[in-house]
Amino acid sequence: MQTNARRLAARRRNGFTLIECSITLALAALLAGAAVPSFKSALERRQLDAASAQLTTSIHHTRSLAVARNTSVRMTFGSAAGASCYVIHTGSAADCRCSSDGAAVCRNGAEALQSVGFDRTLPVQLRSNSPSIVFDADKGTVTPTATLRLQARNGSAIHQIVNVMGRMRTCSPDGKVSGHRPC
Repeated sequence: MQTNARRLAARRRNGFTLIECSITLALAALLAGAAVPSFKSALERRQLDAASAQLTTSIHHTRSLAVARNTSVRMTFGSAAGASCYVIHTGSAADCRCSSDGAAVCRNGAEALQSVGFDRTLPVQLRSNSPSIVFDADKGTVTPTATLRLQARNGSAIHQIVNVMGRMRTCSPDGKVSGHRPC
């Protein structure tokens, strides 16, 4: 009899009670609830950084295309209905634009070389103080200069400032985005 009592006592000590499991689950839910907003913010920062890197690459690519093709190549920026985009193309500024789905629409013999859309459902949007910039084939210069603003829903932003020489400077207004100097 005494052996069975010891076995029962040993079994009781090896498992968790319902109360212990409930407390553990409640603590895990609290920790997860606290971590989700910071995870979402970190995800938006990464998406903002990725959009900035893609835009930087596209600007360098546009400049090299102008020199390689020995013809002016243009970047045209647009936004409508909460979405934004840019098109890299030949021809004049009015020859290409973005459609509502982000695809390039060109006319008058202009050729779309690349089109990038930022759908309104995406957490990052693009705005420009210039509707279009053109890269000169002979000198690789840009006319006019532009400030391209990538902004996330949470308010953090990265600015790409393109100077007349076609070089870029990246900064963050008020230094909100780590890894980028303040504008």
